[in-house]
Amino acid sequence: MSLSVWYDGDCPLCRREIALMRRLDTRGRIDFVDAAGPATCPVDRAELLARFHAMEDGRLLSGAAAFAAMWRAIPLLRPLGLMARHRLVLHALERAYLRFLRIRLRLQRWFGKP
Repeated sequence: MSLSVWYDGDCPLCRREIALMRRLDTRGRIDFVDAAGPATCPVDRAELLARFHAMEDGRLLSGAAAFAAMWRAIPLLRPLGLMARHRLVLHALERAYLRFLRIRLRLQRWFGKP
C-alpha cells in the first residue's frame, strides 16, 4: 500500500496532529507532505489546504475518507480506518469533519496561529 498525506504545515493544529500520526506510523508507511511548502500538489494548492487530502494506491481522497486511509496505515488506528469503509460510518465521519471545518480557524488561533 502506498499512501501520501498532504497537510497544512502553517497550521499549528495540523502540525500537532501530523506529529502524533508520525509517531504512531511505526512502520513508516505514510509519506507526509507539507502542502504549505514547495511540495508538488495533486490538486489546486488552495483546495489542498482547505480540506485534508491523501492519495491511497493512486486514488485521491479528501475529508473523512482521507483520514480513514491514514488510519488504515497506522496499526493502532487501523480498526477505525477499516470501519470507515462502511458507507454509513464514512458518512457520519464526513459530517463530523464538516462541522470541524467550521471551527477550524478558531482552533488554529487557539493553538497559536494569528
